[in-house]
Amino acid sequence: MPHTHEVTNQVPLPYGHNTAEDPAMLAALHRAGADWVLPELHELGRLAGTEQAAEWGRLANEHEPVLHTHDRFGHRIDEVEFHPAWHELMTIAVEHGLHAAPWQDARPGAHTARAAKFYLWSQVEAGHGCPISMTYASVPALRTTPELAGWLEPLLAARHYDFGLREPHGKRGLIAGMSMTEKQGGSDVRTNTTVALPAGDGTYHLTGHKWFTSAPMSDVFLTLAQAPGGLSCFVLPRVLPDGTRNALRIQRLKDKLGNRSNASSELEYEEAVGWLVGEEGRGVRTIIEMVNMTRLDCTLGAAAGMRVAVQRAVQHATHRKAFGAELIHQPLMRNVLADLSLESEAATTIALRLAEATDRSLAGDEDEADFRRLALAVTKYWTCKRGPAHAAEALECLGGNGYAEESGMPRIYREAPLVSIWEGSGNVAALDALRAMARNPRSVDAYFAELEAAAGADRHLDAAVAGLRKQLGDTSELEYRTRRVVEQMAVTLQAALLVRHAPAAAADAFCASRLGGDHGAAFGTLPTGVDTETLISRAAMVQA
Repeated sequence: MPHTHEVTNQVPLPYGHNTAEDPAMLAALHRAGADWVLPELHELGRLAGTEQAAEWGRLANEHEPVLHTHDRFGHRIDEVEFHPAWHELMTIAVEHGLHAAPWQDARPGAHTARAAKFYLWSQVEAGHGCPISMTYASVPALRTTPELAGWLEPLLAARHYDFGLREPHGKRGLIAGMSMTEKQGGSDVRTNTTVALPAGDGTYHLTGHKWFTSAPMSDVFLTLAQAPGGLSCFVLPRVLPDGTRNALRIQRLKDKLGNRSNASSELEYEEAVGWLVGEEGRGVRTIIEMVNMTRLDCTLGAAAGMRVAVQRAVQHATHRKAFGAELIHQPLMRNVLADLSLESEAATTIALRLAEATDRSLAGDEDEADFRRLALAVTKYWTCKRGPAHAAEALECLGGNGYAEESGMPRIYREAPLVSIWEGSGNVAALDALRAMARNPRSVDAYFAELEAAAGADRHLDAAVAGLRKQLGDTSELEYRTRRVVEQMAVTLQAALLVRHAPAAAADAFCASRLGGDHGAAFGTLPTGVDTETLISRAAMVQA
């Protein structure tokens, strides 16, 4: 084929940087007293910025999990085959303690340190974060039953990824899954029809169907079923103590929009053996803290997606010329990039503040526990909602190149809606915030105390806080107005945190645009006078 042209004006590959060079994240770690994690964090950040890590993410998504229900002889095996790249991603996540490790770590800020690592490594590939997150979140539920936690927790926290179907006691480390929703109810788990009958030996036999079970090759699952005393929580191993396989039958894998590296399945229990976690009839109460922990990871996942998306956009604009100049120097593109960076910084800051609240509440701080209960529902609703629009705008910064799979941007875009659906879609999360305020008025006081810490620093913020007090004082049609109220609560909390902890360029622009109304409906509509240089520089890749 004849040589037709010379390739010019193409952007270098986005590799060779250290993803841990993230000013908002590093500042949050310092506030939480978790600076001790920095050496490991930078090691992980340098790995996350390599071409090898990106290739693992690509391969894990292009070679999707495959379900094998039977072996060649017709025996039921219910195994899911993963590409080796999946196992590489999981191995690194577990070895760096992104799973349940902080539950056995007494250092200050252990959960914030883990959150930062989860945020970094999720920027490489989001799908494997699902079983990692569920393993992290399983511990609080298991701790309601000390004898179960006594033998499961050390294995769930162990830094060994030991894939394969074997009896849990014989493995070096375990991964946990969740199996909650059913066809007829979805998020309304109280309508579950799976039945759990006492077997007379301390175990229960579960029979029923689960409509959505993520990571079905996990070692143990927390699930809900109707026991004689009502809806209850159980833990089911894939392999029983005698080495036989439990009767968990994988019917099929879901064909999903994104998150394609991760196997999500429909599952049948055929008198599967399980152990009661907590008390009969208190299944929702037992499982709720597991849900809250995974909601924390939803916010971290949303922030991670925004961070990698805006970094790719800034990197492209830095090296790409159009109409006689680099895109990075063109005023309208600077407005878009600065706005994307601003949204990303706000998401990162609020997510890690919630991780810090987790550390403090676990240490016995009741005010932080109250704050976390409400702020987590509020933040999960709004931050996760912002992800898809942010991903779409960042993709558009690359033009047609961003629409091509090779850029990696389509995968970011397809992943973005998941965290807004997982662990309670928009209405569920918003109504949960309303429920938290009604059941625990102290959570409202704790929320406003967090806002008042920034009082007097910005007139738009002060006005927003006053407006929120008025809105919450008006109970007429409050459920109908819930989304609007919760959105305003989330944005106001983000603003208060940025006013206290971010550079003035970020705080002022956020308050003027998000609270002051000086902003359009799309990204790239910041008011004039914004310090775009500072905002864009905070989203730039830093070479390793």
